[in-house]
Amino acid sequence: MIKRRISKPIQIGDVPVGGDAPISVQSMTKTDTRDAQATITQINELADNGCEIIRCAVPDMEAARALKTIRKGIRIPLIADIHFDYRLALEALKSGVDGLRLNPGNICDPEKVSQVVKEAKNRQVPIRIGVNSGSLPEDLDIKLSLPDKMVEAALRHIRILEDLDFDLIKVSLKAFDVPTTLEAYRKIARIVSYPLHIGITESGAARRGLVRSSVGMGILLNEGLGDTLRVSLTSPPCEEVFAGYEILKSLNLRQFGATIVSCPTCGRTEADVAGLVGEIDEYLASIKKPLKVAVMGCVVNGPGEARDADIGVACGQGKAVIFKKGIQIKVVKEADILSELKKEIEGMN
Repeated sequence: MIKRRISKPIQIGDVPVGGDAPISVQSMTKTDTRDAQATITQINELADNGCEIIRCAVPDMEAARALKTIRKGIRIPLIADIHFDYRLALEALKSGVDGLRLNPGNICDPEKVSQVVKEAKNRQVPIRIGVNSGSLPEDLDIKLSLPDKMVEAALRHIRILEDLDFDLIKVSLKAFDVPTTLEAYRKIARIVSYPLHIGITESGAARRGLVRSSVGMGILLNEGLGDTLRVSLTSPPCEEVFAGYEILKSLNLRQFGATIVSCPTCGRTEADVAGLVGEIDEYLASIKKPLKVAVMGCVVNGPGEARDADIGVACGQGKAVIFKKGIQIKVVKEADILSELKKEIEGMN
């Protein structure tokens, strides 16, 4: 069993973060924040797919003011992503956001940061100190390694916040390079007790990005690090949410929606297992209840290999065995596999 790092609990809207709270799954909108209705529509779709916290880019004052309308139209906590202009953070707070993300690399003036912190403190709005390896303060010691520079950038901002008696803090230290990210998170985790938001920044398009993110976040999570996460993909945001839950499910840290156990197929396969898996996967996308479904291409080993599945099918020549918890319950024709499996799954809900 994974022993999670003990972190200070905070609250992002109605979502607890840190402490013994479940690791939450976040995403970021890919709409123009100034288009409030399009942004609301995307956020609500994300929420329907399990997104628990959402972040919006705030490029200008129009976007900051649009957050007020957006906040009223959604049901999950809203975080404003602020770069360069501290005044956008102040306006976002007035718009009622549930959290801020500030990048120490491009809002460096302590006086400007302190203005934001004072207003956030008045409203009890947490701040994520979001360090990105590609945008670090220019005056950091050049002798430091990249992970050490990331940690120092975070600590600078943490000191500013703590000096203002503000401790509603969350920290992230993201890089594209997985080893750099791992080292930075391990180091900061030994120094502070604030909750950590984890991710691999700019990880890429779906296939490559998912591999890179899964490796990086999987290692951190297995070491007990991480209180929230976002899988950053050049893909529709719902794909990020799906990937986030799959990573957590793979480590038994969260259970959300269905999981498919399927064989890779081999010379014994006598049915279109790949096609069947695709159809079942599409059907299961709408099921939010934790459910393990096995699809095997061989009646010899199928039930035994997936004996802990809630329900499954082992295909043979022209027919298939449907089983629950490894126990055979019926034999069906190949043409009826999908409909019979759906019928059994619907009977379990």
